[in-house]
Amino acid sequence: MRIASIGLRTKTAKAIAVALADRDSPQFIHRWNLDLYDPAVPATGQPHHEVMELPWPEAQVAVWRLETIIQDVTTDRLQEMLKEMRASSLDVRAIGVVGSPDRNLEKIGNRHIRAHAAEGTLFRRAVEVAAKRCKVACRPFSDRGFDEVAATELRRTSQEIKRVLTVIGHSAGRPWRTDERAAAAAAWIAAGRANRAV
Repeated sequence: MRIASIGLRTKTAKAIAVALADRDSPQFIHRWNLDLYDPAVPATGQPHHEVMELPWPEAQVAVWRLETIIQDVTTDRLQEMLKEMRASSLDVRAIGVVGSPDRNLEKIGNRHIRAHAAEGTLFRRAVEVAAKRCKVACRPFSDRGFDEVAATELRRTSQEIKRVLTVIGHSAGRPWRTDERAAAAAAWIAAGRANRAV
């Protein structure tokens, strides 16, 4: 089996995922647009918005059930991707996920802004939980300053990375926006961990 990695760029209730093979010369394998919520439970789309009028400690307790559902949905999505990859003789050894960073959400005074921030973190963490359940190594990245982190991790200049991601984008086809490029870069970084796991 060929070794591959997956990168995800999470947003509220969704993620873009890109699979690559070969760290030294990354090759595009596949792309997915994933819904990370349960349509049968609409509140899982924006769980913190449902409880944003509550004091923060109460909101955290109230959203716990929805968070559990989101983790289960995300695990199902990841399992489907891994199964699809295995069917193509690809062994995913590592995942990189780019999303909202951890921070002290209680200090955000505006409840609406806090709900958005909390959801950003929640969906990134859901991917981390799913990866652990699927026994795949996972590396999280903050979306803040990710380009600089990628350059350091890949030991390439920003221009070199941009060139490689442009080539990957030609293989992937449109759309190939900032989120797709971030997912691909996360997969590229994760490929180093995948190769070390051999």
